Amino acid sequence: MAPIDPHSFTDSSHPLTTHISLNLYFNFPSSKIHSSALITLKTHYTGDLILDTRNLSISAVFDPLNNTQIPFCLSSEVDPIKGQPLTVSLTNCNCFLVVYDTSPCSSALQWLNPSQTFNKKFGFVYSQCHSIHARSIFPCQDTPSFRVKYSARVNIPWELGCVMSAKHVERRGPMRGENEMCCDEGLWCGDGRVVEEFVMEQPIPTYLFAFAVGEIGWREVGPRTKVFAENAGAVLDAAAKEFSETEDMIRGGEKLFGEYDWERFDLLVLPPSFPYAGMENPRMVFLTPTVIKGEASGAHVVAHELAHSWTGNLITNKTNDHFWLNEGFTTYAERRIIEALQGEDAAALKIGIGWKGLVDEMERFKDNMEFTKLLTNQEGVDPDDVYSLVPYEKGFQFLWRIERQIGRTAFDEFLKKYIAAFKFQSIDTSMFLDFLKANVPGIENDIDLKTWTEGTGIPPDAMEPVSTIYTKIVSLAHEFKQGRMPSEEEVANWHGQEWQLYLENLPKSVEASQVTALDCRYRLSESKDYEVKVSFLQLAITSRCSEYYNVVEKTLKEVGRMRYLRALYKALVQGKTRKEEDKIFAQRIFAEARESYHPIAQGVVESILSKHL
Repeated sequence: MAPIDPHSFTDSSHPLTTHISLNLYFNFPSSKIHSSALITLKTHYTGDLILDTRNLSISAVFDPLNNTQIPFCLSSEVDPIKGQPLTVSLTNCNCFLVVYDTSPCSSALQWLNPSQTFNKKFGFVYSQCHSIHARSIFPCQDTPSFRVKYSARVNIPWELGCVMSAKHVERRGPMRGENEMCCDEGLWCGDGRVVEEFVMEQPIPTYLFAFAVGEIGWREVGPRTKVFAENAGAVLDAAAKEFSETEDMIRGGEKLFGEYDWERFDLLVLPPSFPYAGMENPRMVFLTPTVIKGEASGAHVVAHELAHSWTGNLITNKTNDHFWLNEGFTTYAERRIIEALQGEDAAALKIGIGWKGLVDEMERFKDNMEFTKLLTNQEGVDPDDVYSLVPYEKGFQFLWRIERQIGRTAFDEFLKKYIAAFKFQSIDTSMFLDFLKANVPGIENDIDLKTWTEGTGIPPDAMEPVSTIYTKIVSLAHEFKQGRMPSEEEVANWHGQEWQLYLENLPKSVEASQVTALDCRYRLSESKDYEVKVSFLQLAITSRCSEYYNVVEKTLKEVGRMRYLRALYKALVQGKTRKEEDKIFAQRIFAEARESYHPIAQGVVESILSKHL
């Protein structure tokens, strides 16, 4: 007996789940989901079976074949990272039904009251299960080491709609006898309710389970793509325009990596509290509204989530120790798609921004270099606490190094072979390296594979991008130290990416007068591109430009994307020279904005403040 994942109670001696059938009754007044989960195992089993849960209230477990109760025990001890193990005592069973409720403090769910929505009429709820939060929605073996299929019947108020990372089957009235004991029969079939049915016929890791319920509208932007958002015309129209080239991206991805296997590639623009830029849920990608920029760079996030359709969703890291296999490959694939559609300069800018981010992460983890490795040891570590650009950018650099060694044509053939060999499987770093060495004989003599995967820091054969526009922007950033800002002619063709690269290469702290002068000329604090705005506000905070603190406060209260929260809260509180009033300011903002953040983001900010206050 042994765990198969440092972040799961799943035991290697237990049979794995093959299918989960969910009945979900959404109770907005209580911020709970009254639920049942019919769990089907790969084989019949006798003995104790352990499932992962977090903040679930378990009512009963049944054998559905004879409707008899099955003994179970929900541990009274709560692991701060993994939650509570649910032990079910089975006798020659291959399926069982768990009846339970979610908690209002579910780490995967954010419940928005009507005042927090665009039209301010109805509530809204959405999920974010990556990386170990599915267990707070349903009991499961919550590890990417294996994959499951699922179906769901979602009972919601008739005024609302539901989208899910699955195929939509139908919308209809509720029927008696289908509640699977998840709540009172009369409640399930009450007036003013509808049922949305979904099915996911392809096996996925549990972290890719996703849904949103609210007043949702849509626009069609391609033969395989609809854009969904809160039913607000301005948001939908802007999103449809921003993502109008999605079908071209899908075709570009297919040329590079093989057939798109998920049928649909729909996009859901969530409320501003969504904690990530995007989440690659199959068939229904989730996006922050901050990616709607009115220019092509906003679509780069879509390219990244699309690339996950091959690297991450088709081939998945076995555990978070091997997270680079998801994100390094996807970052490489994203930039290949961008290069094909927008040219080498656009890809070089992304590589340059990523390079600077990787260098900064080395500073962040200077006291714990374990997390500058690709292959990490996350035993006893919350993956949300060590989430960083390292698996993305160091992983990208590793693959780019291999490409430079063997040539792009050969590497493209290798990628297609890799995806075909491991599709719908979960793998680890050693499996990838074995496959690499078998298909590129002698590669270990040309590249130090162990240093790249197990070594700390940035390997000496990593490389900054080579590009005229990249070099020019970095050069201009260095000139800022001598008091020279770029001329209007030099920035005439700049968009968000160029400004982001420039700002992120400026000194961490400069004279306040220089920051003010830069903003007076280019109005960066007013930018609609949050990458630009947040990069500028970081500079303003570290340069002690207190006149921008009202913009900092407004920004921290209007968006919940963790990248921005982490950057601005850290700038306010980190470092021995930070003023006490900055720390008090950060505490006040968080106290006032906390409920508008997703629970995952709340935890990240709390961790930042606790370390520096």
